[in-house]
Order: sequence, then C-alpha cells, then structure tokens
Amino acid sequence: MADRGASALSLPDDWPARPDPILALNRMGSFDWDLDTGLMHMDAQAHDIFDVRPDEYDDRPETLAKRVPPDESRRLDTAVSQALKDGSENYGAYFRIRRRDGSLRWTHTQGYIRRDHTGRPRRIIGIVRDATRELAESDARSDEAAQDEARRQQTSVVELTTAALAHARTVQDVIDVLKDTHGLTHLGATSLVMGLVEAGRIRLVAEGPSDSFVPGTRITRIDEPYPMSEAVRTLGPCFIESPEEFAERYPILWPHITGLNITSAAYLPLIVQARPIGAIGLLYSDRRGFTPEERNILVALGSSIAQSLQRAMFYEQEMDLAQGLQQAMLPRTIPSVPGADVAVRYRAATIGGSVGRDIGGDWYDLIPLPGGRVGAVIGDVQGHDTHAAAVMGQLRIVLRAYAAEGHTPATVMARASVFLHELDTDRSATCLYAEADLSTGVLQMVRAGHIDPLVRHTDGSCRRITVPGGLPLGLSAEFGRLDYPVSTVELDPGETLLLCTDGLVEQPGADLDDGMRTLTALVDTGPDDVWHLADRLIDVAAERGGDDDVALLLLRRRGPDSPRSGQRLQRHLAPGDPAALAEARHMIRTAVGVWGVRERADDIELVADELITNALMHTEGSAIVTLRTLTGSERRLRVEVEDSSSALPRRREAGESGVSGRGLLLVELLTDVWGVEARGGGKAVWCEFVVPGQEEGP
Repeated sequence: MADRGASALSLPDDWPARPDPILALNRMGSFDWDLDTGLMHMDAQAHDIFDVRPDEYDDRPETLAKRVPPDESRRLDTAVSQALKDGSENYGAYFRIRRRDGSLRWTHTQGYIRRDHTGRPRRIIGIVRDATRELAESDARSDEAAQDEARRQQTSVVELTTAALAHARTVQDVIDVLKDTHGLTHLGATSLVMGLVEAGRIRLVAEGPSDSFVPGTRITRIDEPYPMSEAVRTLGPCFIESPEEFAERYPILWPHITGLNITSAAYLPLIVQARPIGAIGLLYSDRRGFTPEERNILVALGSSIAQSLQRAMFYEQEMDLAQGLQQAMLPRTIPSVPGADVAVRYRAATIGGSVGRDIGGDWYDLIPLPGGRVGAVIGDVQGHDTHAAAVMGQLRIVLRAYAAEGHTPATVMARASVFLHELDTDRSATCLYAEADLSTGVLQMVRAGHIDPLVRHTDGSCRRITVPGGLPLGLSAEFGRLDYPVSTVELDPGETLLLCTDGLVEQPGADLDDGMRTLTALVDTGPDDVWHLADRLIDVAAERGGDDDVALLLLRRRGPDSPRSGQRLQRHLAPGDPAALAEARHMIRTAVGVWGVRERADDIELVADELITNALMHTEGSAIVTLRTLTGSERRLRVEVEDSSSALPRRREAGESGVSGRGLLLVELLTDVWGVEARGGGKAVWCEFVVPGQEEGP
C-alpha cells in the first residue's frame, strides 16, 4: 500500500467521509481511502480495532504494518488488487492483526469501490470490525457439525449392520456381515475376533486378519486373563485405549499381537436375556481412546449382534434337528440292484429363511423284490414341516411293506391310500410306483396324482411317459375311488427311468408342461452316467432356488451283460383238471427239447412236476406255471409255479410209506437255486437251472 505522493488538493471535497453513528454502536470502525493520494482516514473505532492511538497513525496505510503481519498484509493486498482490476464494486476479507500485548485477533473488512465515469477506481470507503468471537463461534459450530456428522455416520453403520444382520441365518452369516464393507470396518476397526461360550469355555469362531491367530486361544477358559474372557466374566465392555494399557493389562496376549500395530481395542460381551453367549473384539490401528458417544454406540451394536447371533444359533440347532429327522425318514442306503445302476438325490427347500421350513415330505425308495424285480417309489407329502416328514416316513414304510408282500402295483397304491386316510392326518400325498423286472425290462407303473416319469433312451434322447393316474393318496380313499390303472412299458438295456418330485419341474411363472419340457431338454444334454446326471439335475435345481424340496431317482437298466429274458411259456392249471396237468407236463417236456437243454431235461421235468403237484394238492386252488430262459453271463432256465395260498412250503420228514415228504429235498438237490416270492394274495415257488448252449426256436 505505497503512498502515491499526491497533493492534498486532489482530495475529494467530502473527504474524509463522516462515519455513520450506527457503525460505532455496533463496534465497527470506518475508513475512507483516497486512491489518488494514498491517504486512508480511519475513525476512532477503527483506531481501537487496530490498537493504534491517533498520534501513532498518520493516515498512511503502511503505518499499520506493525499491526498487520506480513503474510496477512500480502493476502489482504491481493484481495484488494483483484477487486480493483476485475471491476468489482466491493470486496471483503478476514485477516489477523497483532495487538500491543502480542495476541492475534481476527478482523474483517468490507470495502466499497467508487470509480469515475471512465471506470477508474478513485476511492474506497469501508468498515472494519473485530471478528475473533465470530470465527470462534463458527469454528465451534463447524466442530459440532463435524461431530454430528461423525455420529450420523456411526449411527448409519449401526443401522446398516443391524439391517444386514436381520438376514443372517447362520453364525457364519453373522461373521460375514460383520466383516463386510458395510460392517464394523466402517467404524474404523482393523479387524475383529469373536468367541462363543460353550460348556463354560470360549470357542473362537472368527480370528481377525489372516496369520493373526494366537496359539492357545482357539478354546479358552472364562477365568483366563484375556480381554474376551473378561468381557464374558464381568458382563461389561472392556475398552483398551493405548498399546501401553494393552501390554499392562494383558501381558500374556500382547506379545502375540504386536505385529498387528494395535493402538486400541474394544471387547464387547454378547448378552441375551442376562446370559453371555459370547464376546466380540474390535481392534484398531489408527486411533487411541473412545469418546462416550463411541462407547455407547459400540455397546448398542454389541446388543444387536448378540440378538442376531442367538437367532443364528437357534436356526442352526433346529436345522440340524430337521435335517436329522429328514435323513432318518429317507432310506439310509440304496441297495445294490443286479442288472441296474441307481442314483438318488434329495435337496431340501429353503423358504423365506424361516427356521423349520427346510424339511419336507418328498421321498424316494428302492425296494428289492423276489425274482430279480425291484420297486422304485417317488412321492411327495403335502407341506414343508416336521409333520409332513413324519407322515412321509410312515407312508414310505407301509409302501415298502405292501410291495414286499408281493401285491400288484395297483394294490400297493390302493392300500397305501387307505392307510394314509386312516392315519387321521390332514395331509395328502402324490406318489408314483414302478415295478421293474430287470430280466425282461418290463415296467408296471401306477400314479397317484404325481407327475409323469421320463425315459432316456440309449441315443440320449428323452421322452415323457404318460401314465394314467388316480387321485392322490388319502383322497382316493376319502372319495371311494381306489382304482389305479397300471401302465406297462419296456425299458431296453441302456435306457434310464427318471422319477422326480415337482420341485425339480415347477418354475415361477411357468406351467407344469413348460417345466417338463425344460427337464426333458436337460436330460437330453446331460451326461450318460446316472450319478453324474443326477448331480447335474440337482445342481440346476439348487441354482434355480425355489420353495420346494426335490427328490430324484434314476434307474438305468444295464446293457447286454445283464440277464435278459429269452423264451417264455405259461400255462394256467385249474384244480381237479387232469388234462391240464398233462398238458403242462407236455409243455415242459417239449420246451426243454426245443430250447436245447436235454442234458437236464429229467431234472427240470421232475422238479416242475413236484412243484405243480404240491400247488394243486395243498392249496385247493388253481396254479400258473411259467417256464422261461434267462441269458447273461450264463444261460439259465427258470420254472415258476404261482398259487393263491400265502402259506409257505416247508420241509417234512418222509412218511412210513416213503412216498411223501421228499418234495423240497428233491428241489434242493436238483436245482441250482430256488426260492419263494410273496405275490399279492398268494405266492410263487421258483427254481433255476444253469443250462449250456444257445436257445433254439420258439
């Protein structure tokens, strides 16, 4: 602010301007600065603000240099010069002055620039005032606003974390939420540790950053000198505000974590219903100490974590119970079936995260039956709860029992429906039962409200098998409609039967037929191996999600190495018909000759005659004689005699006359294997002979 050296004659006529009394009342000083002369007049209030006496100031701005520090003077000159150059009408600036006692005071100035008709600046009239208190209050407001913002951010983190924890279903879910970017790391924590109380000890379930595990802390006693133990023991938070305090209070733990650069820590007990279930520790590497607000927020957050953790622990306990019940109801193992490859899968539903809904009534079963046959079952009890699983378990058992008794597929289904109706439950069930003779490939199937099966052919193509069906189990008995039509199809070697529940087929927004077409396409493009195909299908169901469980059974008839049916003859024998018995004997003698098994002709005829005679003598009913050959690794001839009696044959000692009691002894001696199969309403006694050569003609 150099003196321009102008004469007093150039001063404006009204110079200096008269100060407004109102300015003095508001503790503001005024100045009038003539830019031509460089003189700047100040009133008494301005003198007081700059802390200069009237005799110390000669109207020259440079005289104020002893009161305005150089840095402040340069900043003020820059603001004024810029305003003069850019045509501004006014300017304002804050700057500091140094008073006589050496203290610095903030001052504010506001100048109004007067220009002539050419735009040249000629004069500045302005005010000055002490702004120290104003800026102090502004700083205080800024600090308060910053604190409020920090509190809002912390509260926001608490709210976000609490909201995320509401969706955590397992303990690991809780840990993942806390370690997520929206979790506790937003509060500045470097890492966290968490332990759960189990049998009077604390088991570590989250151990902070990698390579930070402290040996010997996986499981600790509550009375040990660790901060987590202290929080559980005292039911109060443990705040550690410096490394020195950490080292002093926990000398056993501190040497193991010095490499983490921990500067402070907060260990919070996780308390539910006045009982500690665990503790969580937050470790910081860039702060010391905790304000009262921060402590309150962390304690509140610990309470929210505890509630979520308890809910997760309850869920896992009930999940274990539900899964255990489900596994107990399903078959523990699937038996090995000669002539077939079998794969089964089960996937539980997950419905809305609700505990106890991950169990349902879907089931599968494989039932070995006499004569190399096998029963395949797929079913679905209404509902997704433990009641549905319990009903499913009972229904599975009775279906297995009825099938093993030898009842026809239609009878098995009808009796199961009656059983479910008499069980006095409000549940119905859909079911599909397929009885397969793997030697012939013949499938007999009945359907009770269930979805149709699929068959995959040897070329990989897949088709839906339409099976006429009856009402779901339980409903058919209620409405008195126990008729279940039997459909018969043949499964060729290498072909696969697929049975599943609707959870594998139904998709949101699509009807059942669309789902069946999608499933058929998946099977078309799936792997040949039944186990890999089952994995593929269940993985697709898992990726799709859904609110229904899935049961799946695949049965693949093996190729040419498995036994298959050759020639087959059958004769019905009425009781008291000697001609029918003679015809049966002739049929057997002729077949043995034509099929090229004359080497064992006598044995076969003798055993067959014995079985037929016993059936007609001891059952007082008709009999059915079936004679057929089976080919595979060895050629066999099989004789079956079926009657209407459920009484099993038993060995007796020969009588005194020596003409009876030797029937079963002959069967054992002359056959390679024999047995008895229960059939619906009766039984079948069968025997097999290993025979050489190839079969000839029909």
